[in-house]
Amino acid sequence: MSEHHSPAPEAPEAPDPVAADSADAAGPAEPILTSAGPLQPLDAPEDPPDLPFGRPGRSMRNHPFVFGFTAALGVLTAWWLVQAVMSASSVIILIVVSLFLAIGLNPAVEALQRRGLPRMVAITAVFLCVTAVFVAFGLAVVPPLTTQSTDFVEKLPQYVRELQDNPLIRDLDERFQILERLQQYVTSGDFGSQMFGGVLGFGQVLIGAVFNSLTVLVLTLYFLGSLNSLKKMAYRLVPRSRRTRASLLGDQIIASIGGYVAGNLIISLIAGVTTFFFLVLMKVPYALGLSLIVALTDLIPMVGAFIGAGIASLVGFFVSPTVGIVCIVFFTIYQQIENYWIAPSVMKSSVDVPPLATVVGALLGGALLGVVGALLGIPLVAAILLIIREVIMPRQEQA
Repeated sequence: MSEHHSPAPEAPEAPDPVAADSADAAGPAEPILTSAGPLQPLDAPEDPPDLPFGRPGRSMRNHPFVFGFTAALGVLTAWWLVQAVMSASSVIILIVVSLFLAIGLNPAVEALQRRGLPRMVAITAVFLCVTAVFVAFGLAVVPPLTTQSTDFVEKLPQYVRELQDNPLIRDLDERFQILERLQQYVTSGDFGSQMFGGVLGFGQVLIGAVFNSLTVLVLTLYFLGSLNSLKKMAYRLVPRSRRTRASLLGDQIIASIGGYVAGNLIISLIAGVTTFFFLVLMKVPYALGLSLIVALTDLIPMVGAFIGAGIASLVGFFVSPTVGIVCIVFFTIYQQIENYWIAPSVMKSSVDVPPLATVVGALLGGALLGVVGALLGIPLVAAILLIIREVIMPRQEQA
């Protein structure tokens, strides 16, 4: 009888250490995603004791609501910034004008420094000269303007009565009773109250102009004193590899702006002095005030000279029609001399801007910021042309 032997039980297979290492290196198995969230494995560890309220949920970083809220918040922030800039536009304009004047007066300060004066003494001397110009303008213009305005208000009823002697005015008055209504309005209390309100409005404008002028003077003084430190701080914002080139371009732009302002001031000074001697020769009243107005309006590109000449010629017509015509002829001839001889001679070494770019810069600046924009337009165009010539064009040649 043969014996049957049962097969011996197989020994359990030993775990493969290589497979275990690869499984550990691959990390834990990814959880199964369900509609209720990821399904945790059975052997998942319990929540650690430092999270008593459970594990945090999935991040909402890519959620549509978060994206929409962030976009809306960005739009509201941009709108708030635009409104803030618009509200502070007057202050920003004063700061820009002060910085512009500081850059323009810096060549005069540096010229005094080259003569051996310390920078603070040179700044004080230049600042006193600028202040003297403002004070002289106020003393020469404000008293005559106040006197003439008062005389006009007092003599207005008399002017109305004198108009009745004109045949054309008399015929219109018979049809529409214009002078009668005008005289009633002048002699009524409403005219006095409205004129008083107008005087108050004029006073507010005058006080505002004085305050803005003082603000510009103080800011210009501060900018002059810290101009070198401001330049160094601005250049440090440029990467080190490009800092040298940026410094050279920045110094050239500042020199161009300073040369433009200094040249424009010289041209305006020549216009004011020439106008003063001419008006004194023609015995036109308020010659000093009118010459200062001509000098200040001559700073405005393109239209400033015509404004000053028009004001001076109008006062000349009050003296006599002959004096008014002579004033028009004088200013016409002088403008040709200034445009074709004085201005090119003064500006040839300061700002190299084509005539078309000058006109475009003045027009765009005037449309954006008025008189201030017209003043800043030409040196900004010079700066843009310098950047195009020294930066953009060499890159285009290498492309």
